[in-house]
Amino acid sequence: MSQFVIKASNLNRNFGDLKAIQALDLEVEKGRIYGFLGPNGCGKTTAIRLLTGLLKPSSGEVQVLGFKLPQDAEKLRLHIGYMTQKFSLYDNLTVIENLQFVARIYGLSGRLQRKRIDELLDIYGLGQQKNQMAESMSGGQKQRLALAAATLHKPELLFLDEPTSAVDPENRREFWEQLFDLSDQGTSILVSTHYMDEAERCHKLAILEEGIKRADGSPEELMQQMDAHVVEIASSNLRQLKQELLTLSDVISAAQLGSRLRVLIKKSISDPLAFLSQQRIISSTNHLSQVRPSLEDVFVTCTGESKL
Repeated sequence: MSQFVIKASNLNRNFGDLKAIQALDLEVEKGRIYGFLGPNGCGKTTAIRLLTGLLKPSSGEVQVLGFKLPQDAEKLRLHIGYMTQKFSLYDNLTVIENLQFVARIYGLSGRLQRKRIDELLDIYGLGQQKNQMAESMSGGQKQRLALAAATLHKPELLFLDEPTSAVDPENRREFWEQLFDLSDQGTSILVSTHYMDEAERCHKLAILEEGIKRADGSPEELMQQMDAHVVEIASSNLRQLKQELLTLSDVISAAQLGSRLRVLIKKSISDPLAFLSQQRIISSTNHLSQVRPSLEDVFVTCTGESKL
């Protein structure tokens, strides 16, 4: 039986009339990377703040590392790390001063503190920047510093709120390699993102929309279970073809990818290629092929992004 580091049942959070989180059920396994995927405003940050004890739920139950929230939030604090979306360390302190400050918060001092900080400077490649002011660092360097600070006390569970939103693709890839290293060492990780390629790296993920969990599972499971066919069409008049396809009730969405259209068709159509070929808008010069679903296709089929 799997051991869960997070278990939430019917979790709700309202801000006045706004229902930010609605009936969220969640189970996150130990040692895994679990993702929240969704656009800005879908409830990812609110959910993380509920699961770290920073927000009290309007209703529902939640246990994190065996601690009941919100009543055990203070006890939980020493067992988790939290990296916020915006850089939250001190710009007017150096790298090493920021790490020393965080170390004192977690009760690390003396030789133990120095040893741990030296380890982190080496792991995250910050040795040459240790005396540099945080405000003068690049986005990727700040990101590595923030991760070092969040993991300084060797937390069992790490929360990362859109940690790569301000860094370039190369730093994003490097950052994820560091997350897999932490996961291999037994750290459980919950990460929020709006990048499809990052969501595909997670062991499991939930797709959120308007505070509601629309789908939950491994990326491969979600793609295999997707309630639609995917067809790509090569054509010389893609813009017009897209608009005409979107008038068909069995077409969920159509998106242009370079010189092709990627079309999602309802699963109730048994032969999507024959269905499209029978439409008068498809000519003999159009090349049609059925292709493998992507996570973006899953996202489109289970949220309000269809037919945009």
